[in-house]
Amino acid sequence: MKQRINLLMKEQPAGQKVQVDGWVRTRRDTGSFSFLELNDGSCLGNLQLIADKELENYESEIKNLTTGCSISVEGELRESPAKGQKVELHCTKVQVVGWSEPETYPLQKKRHSFEFLRDMSHLRPRTNALGAVSRVRSRLSFGIHRFFNERGFHQVHTPIITTSDCEGAGEMFQVMTVEESAGNVKPEDAFFGKTAGLTVSGQLQAEVYALALGNVYTFGPTFRAENSHTSRHLAEFWMIEPEMAFCDLECNMQLAEDMLKFVLADILENCGEDMVLFDKFIEKGIIAKLKGVIEKDFAHITYTEAVENLLAAKQKFEFPVEWGIDLQSEHERYLSEELYKCPLIVTDYPASIKPFYMRVNEDGKTVAAMDILVPGIGEIVGGSQREERYDILKERMVAAGIEIDEYEWYLDLRKYGTVPHSGFGLGFERLVQFATGMANIREVIPFPRTPGSAPC
Repeated sequence: MKQRINLLMKEQPAGQKVQVDGWVRTRRDTGSFSFLELNDGSCLGNLQLIADKELENYESEIKNLTTGCSISVEGELRESPAKGQKVELHCTKVQVVGWSEPETYPLQKKRHSFEFLRDMSHLRPRTNALGAVSRVRSRLSFGIHRFFNERGFHQVHTPIITTSDCEGAGEMFQVMTVEESAGNVKPEDAFFGKTAGLTVSGQLQAEVYALALGNVYTFGPTFRAENSHTSRHLAEFWMIEPEMAFCDLECNMQLAEDMLKFVLADILENCGEDMVLFDKFIEKGIIAKLKGVIEKDFAHITYTEAVENLLAAKQKFEFPVEWGIDLQSEHERYLSEELYKCPLIVTDYPASIKPFYMRVNEDGKTVAAMDILVPGIGEIVGGSQREERYDILKERMVAAGIEIDEYEWYLDLRKYGTVPHSGFGLGFERLVQFATGMANIREVIPFPRTPGSAPC
């Protein structure tokens, strides 16, 4: 039976007969045999192969193997005399599955810049750093599902094509047929019968199911037509959005903190080799940083306190600070990195800068909102208690210029058994960034979509 290299290096005893597949990283010849380094993507480390010159295809094929060639190998595991590896595979058969052109293969044995690799999305996951990011991303995804499953949440698949703009920022990609885009179809005869776009959030639909099933979450792609070229923004990204019935802001904040600690602890336990790479080459001290997040309670301040802290700071900011502004990334990072030096939950933002669905506080000026700010990233989680009072919600929707007729279904949730409920959104790519230390968000998603760029 074929084996994966990560399991061979951990569990298989010497003397075991195994078969492995993978891609050649390097080949080094001696007088009577060749050393081959094989990687199958299951882990950072390579498996060392010993290919003896007595193999029938040694001269014709094995000695012509180059970086990138794919091979299937049979052999016997033996204890390795070399440092840094427990076992090596002595080959009894090496079959070449696919050759790689050495003259044109761009990923030679040297370090490549992330900018260079971004131009070849089809090959970059073969590199150590991007392969490690992919494995950590996969484990984080598994951890998210496990976290909610163990707490009795139900996953809801909210629509990718929607007729509601949750954030109301006008940054939706419109969805239409070729005939519609040519202007040959009347609005009432459009494919969906009305204007539709790619979702910016599954929150509103998740609320529908939270008020029927209790606790639910969504985990899917979202899209924003924001013409931003920063290292923090993507046009297509993934969001985790839980919604909880009978849950206020305090309950919401605790769940978000618990979730972050759970998934970060999980990757430290299960992605140790990859995390060492990030700690050594990407962000020195990242393992200690993540342990600090896991072990300490998050700090809590209100938006008003945050503004007071920023106004009192000796540091100069590019964007001016005053009560009523939306905090910028530089403000968020100062608070979490310089002032509190830990993850920070900021609550009770001005109603004027937050969406219509957030619950208005008793002061009438602020809403029961919360953002979690982390060092190196800034905002990683944004959430709120939702407005469950029909009259107040409708009043805010009118003030925001929302077509009430289009959202009658949302208001109905406040007419038929309304309850306090809350939820948050976690940008998955920002979580992967925080966990790996990668500076640019384009490096933590397999196929980044940004203004002017959609490879593969």
